[in-house]
Amino acid sequence: MMKKIAFVVQRYGLEVNGGAELQCRQLAEHIKDRYRTEVITTKAIDYVTWQNEYPRDEEIINGVLVKRFAVKEPRNSQKFNQLSQKILQGRSSIQEEEFWMQMQGPYSEALICFLRNHKEDYDVFIFCTYLYYTTYFGLQEVYDKAVLIPDAHDELPIHLNMFQKMFRLPKCIFYNTREEKKFVERKFHIESIPNNNGFGGVGVEVPVHISAESFRQKYHADHFILYIGRIEEHKGCKELFQYFCEYKKRNQGSLKLLLMGKEVMKVPPVKDIVSLGFVSDEDKFNGLAACDFLILPSQFESLSMVVLEAFQVGKPVLVNGKCEVLKGHCVRSNGGLYYTDYYEFEGCVNYLLEQEENGHTMGENGRLYVKHNYQWNVITERLAALIETI
Repeated sequence: MMKKIAFVVQRYGLEVNGGAELQCRQLAEHIKDRYRTEVITTKAIDYVTWQNEYPRDEEIINGVLVKRFAVKEPRNSQKFNQLSQKILQGRSSIQEEEFWMQMQGPYSEALICFLRNHKEDYDVFIFCTYLYYTTYFGLQEVYDKAVLIPDAHDELPIHLNMFQKMFRLPKCIFYNTREEKKFVERKFHIESIPNNNGFGGVGVEVPVHISAESFRQKYHADHFILYIGRIEEHKGCKELFQYFCEYKKRNQGSLKLLLMGKEVMKVPPVKDIVSLGFVSDEDKFNGLAACDFLILPSQFESLSMVVLEAFQVGKPVLVNGKCEVLKGHCVRSNGGLYYTDYYEFEGCVNYLLEQEENGHTMGENGRLYVKHNYQWNVITERLAALIETI
């Protein structure tokens, strides 16, 4: 009989199409033919409020059974932000940090109770991303059957004392990159826990038919840099807007910055910065094909699927060199450039715009990098090896 596994993640659904949640869904869908696969999650869609929005307790999404549990209390953002200011200074007790985690959410006692009562119904539990209530408290219930996909990077929460214990609990760890593995093992001294040697991540899929011209006509955009992701300060967007505005003052031309994603912060009312909001996958990939290059200003990434998608489309990328993961992608692939201040940003932008042949070569290098490292058959074999270890 096929082994039965469960992915545990804070939110899950076709409406949730980014970050760790999308990685979880793709892993579940690609491994379901090898294992009886279920997902244990909440009824929340929005990661800020954690309001219960999915009405059903169970549903099947792309052949995977999804079990949903109610969030007991939505996040009180004002109280949570006030508590975070204290907790993230690192001078709190474990009990205070765990209360912060409860407020961080999604606070679902029903989900944790299900894990506790149904532990023997599953052979392996796979927890996606270290940061949330579902992983922190759920892992404690089934740690001896658990794989952790940490999605970790050097940010304030990971330095809280409560994570010292949590990262030692799982039987195996599935890292997204070598940089993530190096950081987590150095931070928590867990080199002895079986892992995938830092070669994890996702398989990259792009549509068969992509049309740059279709995007140009639809959005009247011809010469532009493209940003894809949540538009918020934590993702480096404030600095990106400052750098781009300074660039336009110092460099004449028609270059625009196009943004795709939910606006969490206000976008400057500048004519050459255009926010398209949330777009379809078709528009996203057509936009990647049409852009001059992809820009990703975030300092905090554990993988970055959009960089890999840009590579797969044959586009070079420009990333924040303060993020070791993004810098590592560029160095290993020779498919992109990185900057650490404005003048490096300006120099990289001009190089990518002026050296078109080199930019094309970088895009092809990125395509080969994805082909050799981020195909689904390779990824699922790596995850299956850890599942079989347990």
